[in-house]
Amino acid sequence: MKRFYVFIISIILIILLILWIGPQNIIDAFKTASWKWLIVALLIHLLAVGVRSFRWGFIINEPSEFKNNYIVKTIGLFAGNFSPMRTAGEVLNAVAGKKINKISLHEGLSAGLTERFFDLLIVGLLLILASIWIGKVRYISILGAFLSLVIVALIYFVNWKEDSSLWIYEKIHPFLSKLPINENTIDNMYLKFTEGLKGMIKYTNTFTTKGNITFVLILAVLSWLLECIRLYAVFIAFNVQMDFASIVVILLLANVIGVITLLPGGMGSVEISLTGLFVLFGVPSALAGSIALADRLVSFWAVSVLGIIFSSYYAKDILAEIKNFTMDIKVLENEEK
Repeated sequence: MKRFYVFIISIILIILLILWIGPQNIIDAFKTASWKWLIVALLIHLLAVGVRSFRWGFIINEPSEFKNNYIVKTIGLFAGNFSPMRTAGEVLNAVAGKKINKISLHEGLSAGLTERFFDLLIVGLLLILASIWIGKVRYISILGAFLSLVIVALIYFVNWKEDSSLWIYEKIHPFLSKLPINENTIDNMYLKFTEGLKGMIKYTNTFTTKGNITFVLILAVLSWLLECIRLYAVFIAFNVQMDFASIVVILLLANVIGVITLLPGGMGSVEISLTGLFVLFGVPSALAGSIALADRLVSFWAVSVLGIIFSSYYAKDILAEIKNFTMDIKVLENEEK
């Protein structure tokens, strides 16, 4: 039951945000918004998913299978949207990759962790720069950078170093039991992770060349840049001026807050943090909340709808697992048998 409590918390937070802004204020803001620019924002976000899909295909050595890669990546993003810290995203990415890309599970897990490594590395480095140049978010940027880089270090030791990976997992396993995951799934995670670490790390080290890493890093920067441009387009839709550097920092901080709150996909916490940061940067509260809700509609919810459609059509068993478990990865029990 505890997995349902986090959803209730998320819903309550979103309702409180709407009540604080005022439902009529939100309606009025959306009435004056340019739907053309909101559609542009949606298309930009889908393009960002496309870049992430190409990156996924490059890592698993199937860059030409763009359709399958896009489906797999969208399913993974959808699963991440409904799990604490987005932790189910990499696992369901791997499972979908096994079914659709026909790769091994440890290849999929390696690819997912490699992607997460570079995404968080960029977040950490940019937040360090933000702490230097933007005084009003200096301390929260330092905290966000620290947390991001700590996770980057953990992923490095888990995904690249065999001895340390097992030791680290032994240490974090008790923490996982505190998350909204049932005990059987926790035990299954332990078994599969410890069994699959060698294969995963072997694949990661085989992939790791200077050229490959550089290209993956470029794609990570491009995907984050598109995410920021999407939010900039939403600001244009509401006819609000905001400099691009501030938008980059706000989006990065909101994503970090969404992760550390442990709410599924940051639901509620991301909307509130976006609104608060917009207000901090001088946007009126009614517009700030409306922009935050609109951005989540064209990003979080659009990908979730696509994930449901792709899961229903291409991998119904994956959809069943996502429906039944917020973060449960019982689906792994039948994998690689």
